[in-house]
Amino acid sequence: MTRHLAPLFAAGLVFVSPAFAQDYTVEVLQDNLDRPWALAFLPGTDRIALTLRGGDVMLWHPDGLVKLSGAPDVAVNGQGGLLDIAPAPDFAESGWLYMTWTGAVEGGTTTHLGRARLDGMALRDLDVLHAVHPGIDSGAHFGSRIAFADDHVFAGFGDRGFKNFGPDHIAQDLSSENGSVIRLTLDGEIPADNPFVAQQGAAGAIWSYGHRNIQGMAVHPDTGALWVAEHGEAGGDEVNIIERGGNYGWPLASHGVTYRGGDEFAPPHQPGDGFVAPVFHWPAGRDNHNPPSGMAFYDGAAFPEWQGHLLIGNLLHRYLALFDEEDGQITPVARLLEDRNWRIRDVAVGPEDGFIYVLTDGDDGKLIRLRPAS
Repeated sequence: MTRHLAPLFAAGLVFVSPAFAQDYTVEVLQDNLDRPWALAFLPGTDRIALTLRGGDVMLWHPDGLVKLSGAPDVAVNGQGGLLDIAPAPDFAESGWLYMTWTGAVEGGTTTHLGRARLDGMALRDLDVLHAVHPGIDSGAHFGSRIAFADDHVFAGFGDRGFKNFGPDHIAQDLSSENGSVIRLTLDGEIPADNPFVAQQGAAGAIWSYGHRNIQGMAVHPDTGALWVAEHGEAGGDEVNIIERGGNYGWPLASHGVTYRGGDEFAPPHQPGDGFVAPVFHWPAGRDNHNPPSGMAFYDGAAFPEWQGHLLIGNLLHRYLALFDEEDGQITPVARLLEDRNWRIRDVAVGPEDGFIYVLTDGDDGKLIRLRPAS
């Protein structure tokens, strides 16, 4: 079925772009997926790896769907479970698939980063590379997304739902990796040039901190910069470009308000406040809460007018956002899939066909494909 683009409303404004000329057709490739969380194309193949939050790793290909053996043991706890998946940069040679998941540790649960080799229909040699410290007795805000850049692996995590909106918040504590982006070698070692390696009491894996709950992560195809999308409180959801050692301010600077009462708990980002400001944020208030999910830069040929645009899923308002990006700034263009009532969990661009692949959330999750209308 062909769908036409709907304008994206932000703070009462309608943004119009020539990209509206690109209509698209929606194809459901797979349904009946139980709480899917991530998708990733396996380089050199026609297969897509999928994670289900309950703990299964699935492999989709045009002839069907199979479950892989050897997935990590996960603690399905609130928002936790099996989360992101990403093939290693050298996947064609090594077969490594990197994953994040929640597991039990002293103090509660935490997010783990690990990898396993894909061998036929099995995952083998599972290796836990990193477990976020400290573990917390909470079922909220685990993150988590994975990206590769400069021969390193990056992973982004959440603040585990702490509501003490002050300087003692866990996302402002450099001894805690909760609410941070970490950077490791591909083998899981802490690089000597990480920003806080030499700082006493700080976690050496941290690359940036002051994050609330990272749900999207992508590397800009031209600049190589690492971008993340993260949830705000009520409104104030953010898109950030990650800087080495940057403090992104949560919860000491925010454009959001409290869920209960709509009260301001921190000033908005402003020049000179010592924090890295987002390149884009949604306004305050529950009606403006646009919790982002997976994100990807469009670099395919199928939709030429979207070349260089940024795609970000939306969970609450159920659309796939299309943004124009120029010089590190983004402008809303359109809401894709807005009429389908699907919570969007992840998005990727097909490396061979340039079509847009989307994973929807829920106990009847779907893998869908957007292709140009014929």
